[in-house]
Amino acid sequence: MSSPEPLLTLDGVSAQFALPGRPPVRVLDDVSLSLRPGQVLALVGESGSGKSTLGRTVTGTLPENGRVTAGHVTFAGRELTGLPERERRAIRGKDIGYIPQDALLGLNPLLRVGVQAGEPLRAHGLAGKAERRERVIELFGKVGLRDPEKIYGAYPHELSGGMCQRVLIAAAMSTGPRLLVADEPTTALDVTVQKTILDLLGGLAAENDLAVLLVTHDLGVAAERADEIAVLKDGVLVRSGRTREVVADPGDGYTEQLLRSSSLGFSGADAAAARQERTATRVPADAPVVVRARDVAKTFRAHRGRTAVTAVAGASFEVRRGTTLGIVGESGSGKTTLVRLLAGLTPPSSGTVTVDGEPVVHHRRGAGQASLYRKVQMVYQDPFASLNPRTVVRSILEEPLTGHRIGGSGRRGAAERARRVDELLEQTGLPASVADRYTAELSGGQRQRVAIARALAPHPEVLVLDEPVSALDVTVRRQILDLLLDLQDRLSLTYLFVSHDLGVVAELSDEVLVLRHGDVVEHGPASDVISRPRTDYVRRLLASIPGAAPASAAAGTPAQ
Repeated sequence: MSSPEPLLTLDGVSAQFALPGRPPVRVLDDVSLSLRPGQVLALVGESGSGKSTLGRTVTGTLPENGRVTAGHVTFAGRELTGLPERERRAIRGKDIGYIPQDALLGLNPLLRVGVQAGEPLRAHGLAGKAERRERVIELFGKVGLRDPEKIYGAYPHELSGGMCQRVLIAAAMSTGPRLLVADEPTTALDVTVQKTILDLLGGLAAENDLAVLLVTHDLGVAAERADEIAVLKDGVLVRSGRTREVVADPGDGYTEQLLRSSSLGFSGADAAAARQERTATRVPADAPVVVRARDVAKTFRAHRGRTAVTAVAGASFEVRRGTTLGIVGESGSGKTTLVRLLAGLTPPSSGTVTVDGEPVVHHRRGAGQASLYRKVQMVYQDPFASLNPRTVVRSILEEPLTGHRIGGSGRRGAAERARRVDELLEQTGLPASVADRYTAELSGGQRQRVAIARALAPHPEVLVLDEPVSALDVTVRRQILDLLLDLQDRLSLTYLFVSHDLGVVAELSDEVLVLRHGDVVEHGPASDVISRPRTDYVRRLLASIPGAAPASAAAGTPAQ
C-alpha cells in the first residue's frame, strides 16, 4: 500500500527566467501539489504551460537564467529549495531519477548505451565497473530489451526510438530512486511503443513503490495512466484532483479544451463514418484518379557486408482527386519510403507510379520532373528542421514560387509573389505579421502552418503529409487537422497522409493502407479497416490508442 505521507511536496512554488534586456518572465506561479510513494501524478498542459519547468524545478536542473522566487520544494521531508548544488547532486540521479523527452538527444552518440546506463551508479559511487555492467544488463532485461548483453555494447544510432527510451528508463532506475520524473517520455513514439513504455513505467511504480511525476500534453494518456492529474496553463495550476474527478468534471474551459482534444473516449468507427459522410457530400463519385501505384517496391542494396533491406515489398493503390489515402505503420514499416517513391524523391526497384496519368520518373534534372514537383508537395514531421531558421517566413514562402517561376519577373512578378504570400498566410490562418518573422520566433503550430503554406505555394494537386502532427500538442494537433480538412474542402486537394496513429488517420482518410516490415497487411475503405480489422496487427494498433480502450480509461482507472 502507498504511504499516506507525501514523498514530494510543492508549496506555493513560483519561478522565473531572466532575459537579456527584458523584464523577467514568470514561468510558474504559486503552484502547490504533492505526490506519495507508489502514486502516478500526471502533469498536463500545452507547450509553454510550465510542465517541464516544474519537473526541472524538482530535479534542480533549471537553466542558469532560471530561479525559484517563492515557495518550497520538499522531498522525503528535506527542503530542496536553496540547497547547495553539491547536495542537490547527491540526491539527483540517486533518489530522484529523470527520463528526458527525446531519447536520442538524451544519449551520447559516441558512447555505448550500456556505459551510459551505468553512469548514475558510477557518479554516485554505488558500484564498480563489473558490478555496473551486471546491474545494467539485469535492468535491460527488466525493461524488456531483448538480448541485453548485445544491447549493452550498442551505440544509440543502432537502436530504435523505443529501445533508446528503455535504455534511459534503465539508467534512471539503476540507483533505485524513490521518485521518477518522466518528461514527455513517449512523445512522437509509435502508439504501440508508447503503450509498452507507459505499461513499463506503471509496472515499475507498482513493483518498487515508486512515485512517478509524468509530464504529458495528452489528457488521454493521463486519464489512462495516472492516479491524479494536475493541469497547468501559463505556469498556473488551473485544475487538480483524482483522475476520475478531473475527467468527469474538468471544472474550467482550458481543461475541458484539453479533454476534447485528447483521444479519451475516441471511437475510430465513428470518426471513419463521419469522414465517409463528409467525403460523399463534396467529392463526385466519378472523381478522376490522381495517384496510381502498381506493384511499386524498393530494396536498398547491401552495404559493407550488411544484407539488403526491402523497405517496400510491393504496393498497389489508387487515390481519387479530393480524397485521402492514410498510410499507417510503426517505425521501420516502410511508410516514408513509400511516399518518397510516390513523390519522385526515391527511385523504385520495380513497379510504376503515375500522377495525373504521367509516370513518375526519378531524375535529378528535367522539365518533366519539375512539373511533378510542382504537382506533388511534401509536409514533413518536424517543421523546425524542414524550414530554414535563417530566413524570414516571407522568403520561405516565396522560394517555391521563384523556383517554379511563378509570378514572372521584374516588379510585376515581385508584386504577384507578395500577393500570393499574403494569400497563403490567410489560407493557413496565420496573421500577416508572421511574414517578417523567423521560424524560431513562432510556436510549433505556427511553424507547421508555415510548412503547409510553403507546400501550397505552387498550387499543387497532391500533398504528401509525413507525420505532420505527431510531435504537436493535442490542442495544436486538433487545429492543424481541422486546417487540413478545411483546405482539402476548399482546394480539392488530394492527400497521402502518413501516420503511426490510426486514431488520427480515421479522421482524415477515405482509404487506409497498413504497412508492416514493408508488406501491405491491410488495404481498403477506412471504415472497413478500422471497424472490422482483419489482422491482429491492426487490432493491436487500434488498442494502443491512449484513452480509446479499454473502457476503464474513460472512467479514470489507471492501467496497471
